[in-house]
Amino acid sequence: MEANGLGSQGFPELKNDTFLRAAWGEDTDYTPVWCMRQAGRYLPEFRETRAAQDFFSTCRSPEACCELTLQPLRRFPLDAAIIFSDILVVPQAITLTRQQLAGRVPLIGFAGAPWTLMTYMVEGGSSSTMAQAKRWLYQRPQASHKLLRILTDALVPYLVGQVAAGAQALQLFESHAGHLGPQLFNKFALPYIRDVAKRVKARLQESGLAPVPMIIFAKDGHFALEELAQAGYEVVGLDWTVAPEKARERVGKTVTLQGNLDPCALYASEEEIGRLVQQMLNDFGPQRYIANLGHGLYPDMDPEHVGAFVDAVHRYSRLLRQN
Repeated sequence: MEANGLGSQGFPELKNDTFLRAAWGEDTDYTPVWCMRQAGRYLPEFRETRAAQDFFSTCRSPEACCELTLQPLRRFPLDAAIIFSDILVVPQAITLTRQQLAGRVPLIGFAGAPWTLMTYMVEGGSSSTMAQAKRWLYQRPQASHKLLRILTDALVPYLVGQVAAGAQALQLFESHAGHLGPQLFNKFALPYIRDVAKRVKARLQESGLAPVPMIIFAKDGHFALEELAQAGYEVVGLDWTVAPEKARERVGKTVTLQGNLDPCALYASEEEIGRLVQQMLNDFGPQRYIANLGHGLYPDMDPEHVGAFVDAVHRYSRLLRQN
C-alpha cells in the first residue's frame, strides 16, 4: 500500500475486510453483517433526503446515492455498504461513494438477474403471479431466450463497470425465482445466472481487474439450492423460509451462506431479536457465513431494532468463537 493510505486504484485503504474474507470462505474473528435495503425509508434521515426529489432523479444523482448509501453506516457498525439504487437503474454513484466510505467497509454493487428483469419488462411493473411473463416462457420460449440473452449481454459489462468504478463485491438479485417451478427455473433462470458469473469473472480478468466475490440471492428459490451453490458464485443468499442447517447440508462447505433472519423479526422486542440472532448463528455455524435478513428492511421498522440486530450478530458471534 502507498504511504498515503490509498490503495492501488487510488481508493482509500480498506480497514474492515471481514465481509470480504467471509465471502471468500476465509476465517473471520466474528460474523460480518449487513442488511438488504439498509439504505431505506425506515431511517428518518433517508426520508428527509428523498423528499427533495423523485426516485429516478435520486438514482441519477451520484451525490444523493452516496449520501443514502452512507446513512446506515453512520448509525450502525455494519460490515458492508450496498450502493443505493434500484435493480432497474444504472447507477453512476459508485466511485464517489467508495471515496466517501474512506475504507470503512467494502462497497457492494448489484443488479437484477435476467429472469427478474424480464418479469418487469413483460409485466410493466410488479405482479403477484407473473402470469404474463410466465405466459411468454410457455408460448414464446425462443423469444424468451432471446430476451434473456440480450439482458445477460447487457448485465455483464454493467457489473464489470461497477467493479471498475469501485464495487468490491457484487450481488445478483433473482427476486422472482419463486414464481418459477424447478423446470422453468432450470430452463429460463439458472443458465443465465451461471452465464453472468462466468462471463463477469472472465471479463474482470481480461480487464486486469482483481476478482471480487459474487453473491446470488434467489428469493423463494429453495428448490434450486444445490444448483445455485454450483453456479459459480462464492456466496448463496437465503431467504427466511430456508432452515440454515438444512441449507448447509445441501450446499456443502464450498460456498459461503448469507442470510436469513425473517425481516419481520425486527418488529419483536430487542431481547427477542437477540435470542433469534443467537439461534440463527448457532444454526449457521461460525465460518463461511455472512449474517443478513432473509429479505429487505420494511419502511416502518424501528432503527433501534436494526441496531439491536447488528449488535447481536457481532456480540454472539464473538462468544461462539470463544466457546
